[in-house]
Amino acid sequence: MEQTLSPSPSFASLALHPNLQRGLKELGFARPTPIQADAIPPGLEGRDLLACAMTGSGKTYAFLLPILHHLMAKPRGSTRALVLTPTRELAAQINQSLSDVAIHTPLTSAAIFGGVGMGPQEHAFRSGADVLIATPGRLLDHFRQPYAKLDQLEFLVLDEADRMLDMGFLPEIKKILRHLPTKKRQTLFFSATMPAPIAALSQEMLNKPVTLNLQRQSAPAKGITQAVYPVSQDLKSALLVELLKRGDMPQALVFTRTKHRANRLASQLVTNGIKAERIHGNRSQSQRTQALAGFKDGAYQVLVATDIAARGIDVEALGHVVNFDVPVAAEDYIHRVGRTARAEATGEAFTFVSPDEEGELKQIERAIGKQLPRVTVSGFDYTAKPQAKLEVPLADRIAEIRKKKSEDRARAAAKVARRESAQGGGSGRGGAAKSAAKPAARPAARPSSPRSDARPASRPASPAAASNASPYAAPRGEGKPAGGSGRGAPAPRRGPRAS
Repeated sequence: MEQTLSPSPSFASLALHPNLQRGLKELGFARPTPIQADAIPPGLEGRDLLACAMTGSGKTYAFLLPILHHLMAKPRGSTRALVLTPTRELAAQINQSLSDVAIHTPLTSAAIFGGVGMGPQEHAFRSGADVLIATPGRLLDHFRQPYAKLDQLEFLVLDEADRMLDMGFLPEIKKILRHLPTKKRQTLFFSATMPAPIAALSQEMLNKPVTLNLQRQSAPAKGITQAVYPVSQDLKSALLVELLKRGDMPQALVFTRTKHRANRLASQLVTNGIKAERIHGNRSQSQRTQALAGFKDGAYQVLVATDIAARGIDVEALGHVVNFDVPVAAEDYIHRVGRTARAEATGEAFTFVSPDEEGELKQIERAIGKQLPRVTVSGFDYTAKPQAKLEVPLADRIAEIRKKKSEDRARAAAKVARRESAQGGGSGRGGAAKSAAKPAARPAARPSSPRSDARPASRPASPAAASNASPYAAPRGEGKPAGGSGRGAPAPRRGPRAS
């Protein structure tokens, strides 16, 4: 059964629980978005759902509201709903959206993702939070423990299914399904696109689903004004600084191709007096949370991000998205620019295109079905020499890493040498002289027996014994003997047998 999107009614006409209606009203939501209007009624009926929904379409409440409505009708006590999502940021965003709309209900939820301690997440399992919103990897970590049981699960959501496929999560999702109860459950399946592996997974998981908008062509939201800024690769940073300082972009989310470029760009922006932070996979969870919170609060004018954050950043009234690098895939372009003009608002998306990126841009234009307008910034010197390179070549970065490691080894060796000198020098004035004289005096005072002298020649020390010798021991013949069985000399310690 396939439906097409219909004109949006009011939320009051959707027969949601009064406490949820109250939360929606306080959030300022009077009318559902098209995907919400078509997804909520079959969700309330308990039907499985297969929906194509782009970022910014309001799909989070399209699956949360019917689930919360059903949970309100039954007593609490165990986890009954699970939402699987690809990134930490998206999990946190969904959890916050749930908390906002369910503020007048007793329902509880928890976000389960990596990069943070497992203790509070374990508590959510043990206490039976009504809804868990999880990334696949961390959820599997918990499933290795006896407390992680979801045997009372009634509702399952796969959000951004195609993104989870892109990130290699399909095997993890199949493992997770084996941990879930086999009894009948309601499953809501959301994906921006429907590649073959995702279509096959949906057929495996869903029971006679209502399908929504499957034939819709992928395209950015209607409220997004798109433009292309042709510029050489070396002048992209300067052009971005120019636009920011002119006041054309009060706040902007900027996407780069790599983590290295995100770091370098954020640093260059700060050097030019622009408050900026970055968010990508190499940043700790606390750093990512702080950067996103600071951007939402207005502490940073610019947040530089890689595609890991493209589907996990929800900033109210974000006016500008900048593709500093042209994405390779058209779908990534659509999800990047979808961070603006959310919930039927308006926004602008600018794409910086160097001559070597024209091929990727043409693919994007074919995918969205139109040619994007080119813009030249008046007063900007397109022939200027860049002040600093944005990207350090990989060979140079490797050389720098090797140089640092060499310096670290040299410092460690110097530290060992100083320790040896301190141990060998003794204490007090003249200690070094006494230490130097001591080895020469000992052999004369206590000569080795003929037996111990002859033994090394006929029976050399084993490699195991040699491996256990102290690195500070004096060579044989200087000072106290290192081994042998002469009178007064300890027997050599044998190392472990080789296996």
